[in-house]
Amino acid sequence: MAHTYTTSFASELADAIHDLDTDTLKIALYSSSASLSAATTAYATTNEISGTGYTAGGVTLTLKSGYPQTAGNGVGRLFTFNDAEWTVATFSASYGLIYNSSKANRSILVLDFGGSRVVNVSTFAVRFPASLPALIRIGG
Repeated sequence: MAHTYTTSFASELADAIHDLDTDTLKIALYSSSASLSAATTAYATTNEISGTGYTAGGVTLTLKSGYPQTAGNGVGRLFTFNDAEWTVATFSASYGLIYNSSKANRSILVLDFGGSRVVNVSTFAVRFPASLPALIRIGG
């Protein structure tokens, strides 16, 4: 799974718009028709998937225990999340978008699943790193 920070996220961090410690972050899933990239600025419903077990807007992410952490050099902040899961699900997804629902649904990170991933009456899970490297690394 490849991921790309959105360019708007970088500038919004500099403007102190996001507070990843307390804001509500979500992950939404998209079809292969989606055009998600570093240029994506916000969550939108265009080409968002639909199917059994999926609700528009996706699911809320929770920080993994012990996160955020201070980077080893003492300068940066590290963030990763508990796995996002959709149970008893039937759909296919090619992309995920992590976004900040507390701040006008502004985009943070695009996940590329490397092709269409299909689930049929089972659990669809996006697995985040259990330890370093953290999914989001700010500074350092």
